[in-house]
Amino acid sequence: MIRGEAPRGASPIALEGDYLYMSSRRKAREYALHLLFQHDLGNNKPDEILPLFWKLNKADDVTREFSEFLFREALRKKKDIDQLIRRHALHWRIDRMSAVDRNILRIAVAEFLSTPTPKVVAIDEAIEIARKYSGDEATEFVNGVLDAIRAEVEGEGKKAEG
Repeated sequence: MIRGEAPRGASPIALEGDYLYMSSRRKAREYALHLLFQHDLGNNKPDEILPLFWKLNKADDVTREFSEFLFREALRKKKDIDQLIRRHALHWRIDRMSAVDRNILRIAVAEFLSTPTPKVVAIDEAIEIARKYSGDEATEFVNGVLDAIRAEVEGEGKKAEG
């Protein structure tokens, strides 16, 4: 994790009075993907997955906290998240999506619903993670589904304000 003064061109994100830079946030999202993937395929409880995962993968406290937060939020809100994905992943059933793509979507939507991170940032991060772990075709799919969900979620926020 990079703390203190931002390297040239880095985009800092305030987090509890300190700064965490994008590379650490991306790593946290990638770890959340690994955790959710493992849970999705093995159906193990989070408390069974986490100790071994952190024994094998080292991270600073802030990266670890954010990845665990996204992982637990994606699980806690899975029913609502999957409903949003179903509505916007036209012609795709969730169980027919690749496990990687499905879980990238879940993490990004959990971030939409549970953090102040700008939704376009969460979408861009999800696209980059899809490019790394899934492939170029997945980037278009992830972008399209998340952009449609973003529009719905932002629309609901405007209705509540109005």
